[in-house]
Amino acid sequence: MHPWAGDAGGAISRFAMAKRLAAPHAVTMRVRKTAAVLLLAALTVAWSIRCVGRRYLFPNHEVPFAAPPASVERWEFRASDGETVHALAVSGGRHGHVVVHFHNNRETMVESLWLAQGLAERGLDVVLAEYRGYGVSRPSAAPTEDGLYRDAEATLDELARRGYGPERVVLCGTSLGSGVAAEMARRHRGAALVLVSPYTSIPDLVRARAFVSLPELLLPDRFDTASKAGAIRVPTLIIHGDADEIVPFSMGTRIAQLIVGSTIVRIKSGRHGDLFARRGKQLLDRISSFAG
Repeated sequence: MHPWAGDAGGAISRFAMAKRLAAPHAVTMRVRKTAAVLLLAALTVAWSIRCVGRRYLFPNHEVPFAAPPASVERWEFRASDGETVHALAVSGGRHGHVVVHFHNNRETMVESLWLAQGLAERGLDVVLAEYRGYGVSRPSAAPTEDGLYRDAEATLDELARRGYGPERVVLCGTSLGSGVAAEMARRHRGAALVLVSPYTSIPDLVRARAFVSLPELLLPDRFDTASKAGAIRVPTLIIHGDADEIVPFSMGTRIAQLIVGSTIVRIKSGRHGDLFARRGKQLLDRISSFAG
């Protein structure tokens, strides 16, 4: 036998052993790389869904800009995070209670002027709050649930500086704005609450209309009015159409059940955007009487 033969055989044997030992490690590395790629892909998809969902909830860039009329008093102030907040004020002449209205997600404060003027004709002062990223607040920070709450708080702080404390404030919100108004009521920022076409929560709304349940990661803006309802202790008026194609009427009735002492006005055949077109005078009278 060649003197090197034994060493060569041992080397081959050691190489084979090393290869066998390295194989599981290589497999593990491939699995880890594959898992990392899949995780990255999942996070990318999740982030995309989250962004699309937020753009659907806050379609501020799709809402046409309309400048406030020069005849309407315009306020400008700062939110707690430094963002500029805007509002319009319409005087009813009596200077008793003031209705603070938070609009829906596909309009601006200017588009709610008809509501302010209708209530002002009935003697109420009205303030129309604007959200960041909408109307005259563009460009600014993108709207988020927390951002809208900050804007609402800033509006109510400005009212307090002008002599309208919580005991004189009637909080009012339409659709998306109902969640903002309800949160302000939970924070004891008003003496009464008006909710027009309110939802229980955004996740509930997604389940009701899209028939899917999405994890919290994909729905960062929850506006969970149902969970807050037990903490709302002010007189509450709810207005909802029983043919609402966006927010089911059952959500309005659920909120009415959860807020102690609330009253619901059912608009027969009323859809999401035509309640005041159907019964405008009656509803304005009802809100005015409720607001006092």
